[in-house]
Amino acid sequence: MKNTKILKPAAEPRLSGIQFPIEHSGRRSTLFTGQRVISAALQGLDAGAAQAALSEREWRTRYPEHLRALVAAQAAASPADVVASCQAGLDALWTLMPFVVPGRDEADSRLADALVAGQADGLHSVTHRGRGEAAPARWAVPWKGKWLSDDALRRQIDRWETRGIAEASHCNALRACLAHPEWFDLSDRHLVLLGAASEAGPLAWLARWRANLVAIDLPRPALWKRILAAVDAGNGTLTAPLDTRRTGGASGDLLQCGADLLTQTPELGAWLLAYRDRVGQSLDVGNLAYLDGERHVRVALAMDALSALLCARDPGTSLAYLATPTDLFAVPGDLAGAVREAYVNRGWVKRVAQAGVRAGSRGRTFLPHIESLIEGPGGVHGIVDALVVEQGPNYALAKRLQQWRAIVARAAGHRVSLNVAPSTTTASVVKNPLLAAGFRGAKAFRCEVFEPATTNALMAALWVHDLRTRTTAADPSVPLAHPLDLLVDGANHGGLWRVPYLPRSVLPLAALVGLVRRRT
Repeated sequence: MKNTKILKPAAEPRLSGIQFPIEHSGRRSTLFTGQRVISAALQGLDAGAAQAALSEREWRTRYPEHLRALVAAQAAASPADVVASCQAGLDALWTLMPFVVPGRDEADSRLADALVAGQADGLHSVTHRGRGEAAPARWAVPWKGKWLSDDALRRQIDRWETRGIAEASHCNALRACLAHPEWFDLSDRHLVLLGAASEAGPLAWLARWRANLVAIDLPRPALWKRILAAVDAGNGTLTAPLDTRRTGGASGDLLQCGADLLTQTPELGAWLLAYRDRVGQSLDVGNLAYLDGERHVRVALAMDALSALLCARDPGTSLAYLATPTDLFAVPGDLAGAVREAYVNRGWVKRVAQAGVRAGSRGRTFLPHIESLIEGPGGVHGIVDALVVEQGPNYALAKRLQQWRAIVARAAGHRVSLNVAPSTTTASVVKNPLLAAGFRGAKAFRCEVFEPATTNALMAALWVHDLRTRTTAADPSVPLAHPLDLLVDGANHGGLWRVPYLPRSVLPLAALVGLVRRRT
């Protein structure tokens, strides 16, 4: 298939765990898998669009068109049909991607079967308590070299809202956190961190709020040194898996903790179920792990498998996700209308200057962000399209998988905290030269890019908010006009969604500004 990314042959001797399926060529294709999954999600909403996705020969560069068709079709659909669409996408991915066990026929290696058969044999639980102050730490936010709290933080929150950096729902949630410091004693919660060492994750804050933390990450001593340092500085309790088969039976070395989400998914599932039964309380599962390229889809599916397993066992299980603003979302009509109005009402000087740039780029720059509105049973929506093509279709599929599970789980009665985190200068992002330069030039379009420490503090507080209050979209008892509203409630997009131009039509210009600023 033209432009299809081909992975290594399936005959690789050490291949195991969650993998992409073998195609007719005898090799593993990530792109064709993505096409089939998106087509499956579209099938019940728009059969023509589903077939177009399946027939696309330039998926690597044109996948945004088909994701946009999916979000538009969901925005126009009934709530029940949206949930069914999300479930169809999940089912397709679970069916297509096998859990490979060496020596077993891959055609019979289904992920669902592997989870059911999972045993925790060999995974020993290691517990470690923090050594910091006993009282929960006061929540504060590091911002440009200062620590903001109380009135100073309230003023900054007001500025973010006024400038359109974050939506009102995000800012109101932060204000509620300031008003309820008692929320931050998490000694009654058991929080599972899948990808505990994630740079954008909330580990350091949760460890200072007396949380019972269940940390899962790769068995790499350098990672666990960081994890243990964060726990030692706080007052929480850490529980982690240690594979005694790998350590030769030793079970006391904390730096030897860890397990591989990709290859030990069934064992981890059984281990988490045993932990839940032992403590007798529901678990709050944070899906935090990130890997580059096609591995991002695989690790997202591994986290999804564990999340689904725990939800099936316990209706009190809650899920948490950090969404990216560089994606496609159906936003409420008032936000969409403001974006359209900003484009229409830009001054004549800008119009003339932008017309010249557009002509020089053959019409590829300064495109309008939102051209039309979509009316459906759940109200009026517009599509914000902040996809960055360079991040690739695998990244987009992994994030879509998390959105689908969030919607399906909430519809089934589970509390789901999904919050859009602002663009952040994490190492995994800024290693892309175009994105790094674009981040430096973001201010030219009234956008803000956050430092990891700031994002960590904000997102940790939002998770606490979503666990504690009964007035948030995370609570399944709170009615939503449309299921897609869950994905945008509480969003801090750094101003990206309110840019009047299609973000990727001005990203090269922002990158140019960023390059100039770096040189000067």
